[in-house]
Amino acid sequence: MTGRLNGRSTLVSGGADGCGAAAARIFAREGARVTIVDRQREKGEALAADIRAGGGEAIFAEADASKRDAVEAAVAAAHQAFGAPTALFNHAGSIVVKPFLETSDEDYDWLMDVNVRSMFLMTRAVLPGMIAAGGGAIVCTSSISAVAATPAEVLYDMTKGAVHMFARAIGVEFRDKGVRCNAVCPGFIATAHGNREVELLTAHGVDASEAAIAAGQGRMCRPEEVANAALFLLSDEASFVNGAHLFVDNGFTAI
Repeated sequence: MTGRLNGRSTLVSGGADGCGAAAARIFAREGARVTIVDRQREKGEALAADIRAGGGEAIFAEADASKRDAVEAAVAAAHQAFGAPTALFNHAGSIVVKPFLETSDEDYDWLMDVNVRSMFLMTRAVLPGMIAAGGGAIVCTSSISAVAATPAEVLYDMTKGAVHMFARAIGVEFRDKGVRCNAVCPGFIATAHGNREVELLTAHGVDASEAAIAAGQGRMCRPEEVANAALFLLSDEASFVNGAHLFVDNGFTAI
């Protein structure tokens, strides 16, 4: 590894599993001091311990990223352990897959909280420390679903469209404070989340077969491929990349 995040206090929301866990591991190997924020205590603590056992620096802060008090406590824990976070991977998120006319107010409220409010809260909590430190970088997990609609995913598509513009707007507003913000936009990913999406789409009659995914993006994306894209956007190698959407979809949205 090349130390691209060497010594940087780095926070990963939704970091206990899937792409978030892959990112926590890769960031630590690149020298980051990682705070893993997640609701999954057992997985999060085990991951942090494993990173430390491998010579990296990591702590776990249990928090629901859609709750303000929990987010502020997690950021405070990161600050106490490693200093003000100057790198943030806003990865926490989930999905609702069902025909639109079967969706409920509760589905809407829950998914907006998990996918959008979490990024609002986490970003707002870290920005003052980033600015005081002279700048930083933020990456938000968006999706191909921000620009490519899928039947039975109206709510999910809408939330990712919001994430798309959130990342761009933060990048514009805080550029002159030394803060960059970009979005990484994966296709179908080989994680528990991605596999559940495929199963739910199939159950609702949407073709998410292996053949359909192969036609759209060649194969399932690996979580490490998303994590490496986020690493690039957080690193100084992307120092002039701001307000951008990096698609990790092997051409899905280019077809």
